[in-house]
This record gives sequence, C-alpha cells and structure tokens, in this order.
Amino acid sequence: MNSLLFWAGLPLYVAAAYLLLNVVYLLAFALAGHLPARPRPARAASGPPRRMCVLMPAYHADAVIRETAPAALAHAYAVPVDVCVIADGLQANTVAALKAEGVNVVEVNFAQSTKGKALLVALTALPADQYDVAVILDVDNVMGADFLTQVNNAFAAGYRVVQGHRTAKNLDSPFAVLDACNEEINNHIFRLGHARLGMSPSLIGSGMAFEYDYLKRLLQDIGDTPGEDKELDFRILRDRVKIAYLPAALVYDEKIGSAAVFGTQRTRWMAAQWEFLGKYSGEGFRQLGRGNWEFFDKIVQTALLPRVLLLGLLTLLVLISWVLPFGPTPGFWAALLGGTGAALLLALPRRLYSRQVARAAAHLPVALGAMALALLQLKKAKTSFLPTPHAAKASSVL
Repeated sequence: MNSLLFWAGLPLYVAAAYLLLNVVYLLAFALAGHLPARPRPARAASGPPRRMCVLMPAYHADAVIRETAPAALAHAYAVPVDVCVIADGLQANTVAALKAEGVNVVEVNFAQSTKGKALLVALTALPADQYDVAVILDVDNVMGADFLTQVNNAFAAGYRVVQGHRTAKNLDSPFAVLDACNEEINNHIFRLGHARLGMSPSLIGSGMAFEYDYLKRLLQDIGDTPGEDKELDFRILRDRVKIAYLPAALVYDEKIGSAAVFGTQRTRWMAAQWEFLGKYSGEGFRQLGRGNWEFFDKIVQTALLPRVLLLGLLTLLVLISWVLPFGPTPGFWAALLGGTGAALLLALPRRLYSRQVARAAAHLPVALGAMALALLQLKKAKTSFLPTPHAAKASSVL
C-alpha cells in the first residue's frame, strides 16, 4: 500500500520540487532588490555627449506614433537627438506628417513583421558612422526627464548596454493597474534584484540603449522571433557583456485595458519563453561549465511559471491536498503559496500599496482565466506584431 501511495504521489513531488524552485528564486531576488546599491564604475572622462538615435518601430499605429515621435524629438539632451520611426504599415499621410516634423522614417514591408527585423533594416539604412548609441522605444513610450542624460552617463562609465526603468503611463482600468503592478514586480526581481547582486538585469524590449555598432551586430540573423529582447539577452550574456540597470531613468509605457488584450499578450509572451527555453537550455549547461552562470540564470528565468499561474496552481494544490492520501501535505503547498505572495509584496513598490491596487486585485481570477486560456492557445501564437500600440512587449509574464 505504501509503495502504491509513493508512486501515485511521485508526480506531485516532482511538481513540488519545480514549484519550490520558482518560489525560492522569486523570494531570493525580491529580497536582493532591497540591498544597498552597489557602487558603479567611476565615471570616465566622457568628452562630448554621445550622438544618439532613438529607434521607434511602429506597426499600424498611426495615431500613437504621431504623438510619441515628436515628443521623443523634443526630449531635452545636451545635443540634438535624431528620432527614426520604422514604419511598417503606416499610412502615407502619417509618414509625411512625421517627416515634416523632422522625424526620420524608414519604411519596411515584411511578409511576417517582427521588431528585430525592423530594427536591423533601420540600422542598415542609417549612416553607419553617424551615431554612438541606439535607443529603442516602443511606439507608445515617452521618455522621462533626463532619460538620455542618464543613458549617456552610463555609457561614459563604460557600459555598452543599458536598460532603463519602464513604468506605467496610465492606471485607467483594473487590468492597466494589474499590468502596472506586473511591470514593477518584474523590474524589482529581474532587474533591480539582479543588479544589486552585481548581475545583468533582463532586457524588457524598450527603454533600452546599446552601443550602436554592437546592436547592429547583435541583430544579425535575428530571424522571425517575436521575443527579440530575450534573444538579445542570450547573445549579450554569451558575450559576457555587462548590462546596466538605471532605476531612475524612466520610460512611460501604455498599459493594457482589457482581459482580451491581456490574454492575447500573455499567449505571445509564453510562446516566446518556451521558444527560448528549448533553443538555449542545452547551451545554458555548457555555459555554466565554462563559468558563465549569468547565462544559466537566464535559462532558469525562462523556465519559471508566470506569477498568476503560480498563485492559481498553488491555491489549487492546497485545496486538493486535503483530500489526496498521497503527495506533499497541505502545509507544504500553503508555505509555497505564502512564499509567493511574500515575494510579490516585497517586489511591489510602496506607491502601489493603494486602494486602487486592492480593487484591481479582485480581477486576478479573470486574469488567471485569461492565462489558462493562453496556455491552451500557445501553438496558435503568431509571431507577427500585434496590431496595437502594445505590440511585441515580450517581458516576463505576469
């Protein structure tokens, strides 16, 4: 009888080990994010301000880009900044209006549109010796005050890749609030927590800057992946190039407003995670053998469950463990559930401890349903841009 119970419970013990890894990882880096800031490299003599080009891929987003591109062009910096809109499916009058405002426009047309390919076309079309730094923004992004100045300072300190702090532009619906909380939790765990331990933060797809020639090299053969930021992450970590995280360099980002967009967005994010887990897991162990543990850490990140699914699954396991005569005890699952909640609360900024967030949390069951539906649709996830201002934001999923 005991043998039968052991074998019946074995899948649950395997699941317990995997879920324990999830919780320990989240808790460790949530706590690390509260460590004192590490001293940065001494700033080198910077010389003239670096010449920057702000790249904004725009897929069928005419109304949004006509607001955000001129705002980027007007951003205060020591020298004039060039803004290049990569126009994929924009209307002719939008292109003409952007050019009239002084915005560079590179028009592209792909059978299958992806952000990585669009960026590579722009970098190839622009003069190779005209820029030192390429800044990447999503079509709905607006740079906060001094963003480019802080980027310039990081490059003066010797960094070749910089990730800014992307944060919510709007909190006008419960799902926008949940999306904003997700963004800040990810910023704390996968960026600030890593940076406080001397590790490279995860790239997030926008609000990031690269040494111009290095980005062009990184994007070679980028292919049709919708998760270009994850691909860049792996390539940079393979090169052992350190990424800087600038928590005070803000980029404001439009948040989603409905469960439908939430589910569609998460479908693509999870598809990208599975793509890169399969592509790089073998290399991750080889890199670990060579001492490149940051590359292996990226594999572990890719294997983590989305937080909403983790909360939902652990809640379900707490309930069913009361009636199952095998597997881990209800107390074990409850401890994991409590640990997950603690990690998320530790990672949430104080300013988001509010009644508005508490009201939005009531929509978490709807978010969980959207995530569960997204899992069923992973094979149907397309690799083209979403035809919305929120296209291809392939960050770690909520």
